[in-house]
Amino acid sequence: MNIQSVQQIKPCVDWNVIETLLLDMDGTLLDKHFDDYFWEHYVPEVYAEQNSMTVTDAGKELLRKYNSRLGTLEWTDLDYWSDELGLDIPELKMKVNHLINVHPFVIDFLNFCRRLGKRICMVTNAHSKTLEIKLKKSAIGDFFDEIICSSEIGTAKEDPEFWPILEKRLEYVPERTMLADDTEAVLKAASEYGGFGALIFVARPSSRSPVEFSPDFPSIVYFKELMTEG
Repeated sequence: MNIQSVQQIKPCVDWNVIETLLLDMDGTLLDKHFDDYFWEHYVPEVYAEQNSMTVTDAGKELLRKYNSRLGTLEWTDLDYWSDELGLDIPELKMKVNHLINVHPFVIDFLNFCRRLGKRICMVTNAHSKTLEIKLKKSAIGDFFDEIICSSEIGTAKEDPEFWPILEKRLEYVPERTMLADDTEAVLKAASEYGGFGALIFVARPSSRSPVEFSPDFPSIVYFKELMTEG
């Protein structure tokens, strides 16, 4: 496994303190390979064919479009991209949904947290249609007490304004809450809001990518690293 030079900040979660878990979906619980393949390879191929372009040119054009919406609700809005690209994005996702997979040890971790009596919430930027497709394929939905899409909050998780709204919505105690996410910008926004008992970075969101530890946050490769009651 190729591990970058940034040294891992090892997590230390006190399960006697933590009551609530806020868990991201894509890249954190589910293998981000599906999303990377879909948006970087499959959509460009379909878009190129529809617009009589080379796949290379289509990829460059789509990358510009994607980057223009980074950190906004449109970034994950399937209806927005269907209109913008002239493609039925939900239908295309269903054609490659066999690539949707749960990360190793995620089910073990969710069962571990259930056994400890923790409140488990999914907090995702994913569009509701994406959520429906992935929960049906992965069958992890029953583990969650609450599932919140950022569109319900009105802004993306990368926005510090997201976190006070979410706190009011879910009524959790920040210092007794753990947030795990594979996007550092999300953890930084949560950190800016402040008060979380634990912020955990998932260092290998895709099974096809190398481990990249965060220089700022405790990092894990797999959730088994948090499964200790000591």
